[in-house]
Amino acid sequence: MADDLINPDETAFTLSLTRPQLKILYTALKTYYDDLGHEESDIENVVKAIFAKLPSQATIDAIDLNLTG
Repeated sequence: MADDLINPDETAFTLSLTRPQLKILYTALKTYYDDLGHEESDIENVVKAIFAKLPSQATIDAIDLNLTG
């Protein structure tokens, strides 16, 4: 049964996002990260690794969420 588990450094999932979806995901992850406590450094390190895979905050901030036009 252990052979079915995903290894810690193995890619578990690939996700395609639109620009607005990326901005919402980034914002949600940033909010989650900002709410982490000092005792959650292991989770903080995982979230930082995710941020390293995403575009810069400046790039994310430039995404327009005006979905009507």
